[in-house]
Amino acid sequence: MGDNISKSLKRIGALVRKESTQVIRDRRTLVLTLVTPIMMLFLFAYAVTLTVDHLPMAVADMSMDTRSQAFIDALTVSGFFDVAMHVQNETEVIQAIDEGKVRVGVVIPPDFAAQVERGEAQALIIIDGSDSFTVQSGYSAAIAIAQSQSIELLMEKAGRLGAAGLGTLPVESLPIETATRVLYNPNMDGMVFAVPAIAAMLLQFVAINLTAMSVVREYEWGTIEQLLITPIRPIELMIAKIVPNIVVTVVDTALIVLTGIYWFGVPFRGDPWLFIWLSLLFVVSGLGLGLLISTITRSQNEAQQIAFVLLLLAVLLTGFIYPMEPMPAGVRFVGNLIPLTYFNRIVRGVFTKGIGLTFLWQDVVVLAIYGFVVIVGAAMMFRKRLD
Repeated sequence: MGDNISKSLKRIGALVRKESTQVIRDRRTLVLTLVTPIMMLFLFAYAVTLTVDHLPMAVADMSMDTRSQAFIDALTVSGFFDVAMHVQNETEVIQAIDEGKVRVGVVIPPDFAAQVERGEAQALIIIDGSDSFTVQSGYSAAIAIAQSQSIELLMEKAGRLGAAGLGTLPVESLPIETATRVLYNPNMDGMVFAVPAIAAMLLQFVAINLTAMSVVREYEWGTIEQLLITPIRPIELMIAKIVPNIVVTVVDTALIVLTGIYWFGVPFRGDPWLFIWLSLLFVVSGLGLGLLISTITRSQNEAQQIAFVLLLLAVLLTGFIYPMEPMPAGVRFVGNLIPLTYFNRIVRGVFTKGIGLTFLWQDVVVLAIYGFVVIVGAAMMFRKRLD
């Protein structure tokens, strides 16, 4: 009995040494397994925050007096808002939000100081409603700051009355009130924010996974030799692998968008044809990125791991859930390497805001360049792998 146990332990020991040797030799998988969790921990720790601060803000100060400046200073000192630009009126504030230059705008009417003294001043806070975190944080912060300013003004006024021997301050309304307008999503419906972003994320997930294992699968199935004896060039092979998958993702796009509109009741405010063409551009970028993954990995398992890591990064670092403004510069840099970052702004711009290429052209150009670079890069990596 003891002899059998001893032999069994020896066999297990031999197999353990064999498996350990294989794990050590497969350095790519080992590094991916050990380094990726630590990298993700640092990225997510800095990216994931439920506190949204330093929101870029446009200011239309039509009073230009000490009271209006004090109110603006209170907004910025709080840390919730940063003055990104000064504009002339409410229309220009809305235009800045449309263009994505700011998330919040404040409009201060003329004679603000006199209105404060009469206890009837009102500032208009305009918030980008396409982002639920911005709506919640901006709305709450603006009201709290206005109330704080009002209390300070009431205490100041009470002190003046007391010093003058005029008695106590009568009960009255707060000297500064805030009227809040939420653009694009006045009811602050979470679906209006979530559905377009989920649609974009699903498109990237489908596009990358369709091609991420296509080249490495050829090696594992032994069919790569059949391709090598043909006169086809690497770039032609990359294009051939993308074209059939475009049809699949276009059908996916239609199903996702129609479900969002007719099942979840999310309004579509933009040009449908513009959305289709820009979605197609995004899909090509995603398919190209999947091909690049497929050319640099050695197994389908490795390709799946990288695709999964990209999915996690896309969920947290591209503005899908959390706004990118509060993230550190290094984390935003990683997010800018993912095509979903640009398509998130496009899909919310067309789907939710109803804006066009006039405001979105920069993201469109980046996506076009991105798609070209990853497809050419995949072809070059494939050629290098063949050599």
